[in-house]
Amino acid sequence: MHCPYCHNADSRVVDTRIADDGASIRRRRECTACKRRFTTLETSLFQVVKRSGVIEPFSRDKVVNGVRRACQGRPVSEQDLALLAQQVEETLRASGVSIVSSEEVGKAILPYLSDLDQIAYLRFASVYRGFKTLDDFEAAIAELRGRRDAPDPAPDGDSKAPGARQARRRPRRTAAAPEEPTLLDG
Repeated sequence: MHCPYCHNADSRVVDTRIADDGASIRRRRECTACKRRFTTLETSLFQVVKRSGVIEPFSRDKVVNGVRRACQGRPVSEQDLALLAQQVEETLRASGVSIVSSEEVGKAILPYLSDLDQIAYLRFASVYRGFKTLDDFEAAIAELRGRRDAPDPAPDGDSKAPGARQARRRPRRTAAAPEEPTLLDG
């Protein structure tokens, strides 16, 4: 790292801290020549390929702005949107690739948005998936209803009653007579 003051190529790290919820590292450095201190911010490279072929850095703000339009007039807070953008970024980074397509970003947004607000999900999906007919909306609504009406899996894997937990039946225990010791003739 070159010193911004004297352009010396050698510096030492004085302090290191994690910043931006773990997305970057802030380092305080000291130049070995002029002894002046400066700060660097290190981030991992994570980029998005747009439909036009342009590559740009991933931006949580762009995710928030895109989803905010779908959430207009809905009871969704800015904090909810920020959390959604963080979850989307974490999901994409967990894939292990440094360049993702804008389509993959949209696919990563959909499950979190459907959990957040179903109307906003339909609005976003209608643009992202390019709904052209009412059948497209009906299929998306049926998918949402299927998720909502799906039975919760019971802890023991038995799901006879949708959404209801069933009590496990335990075998009856009977009082057993204590065993008498037996003597073995030897």
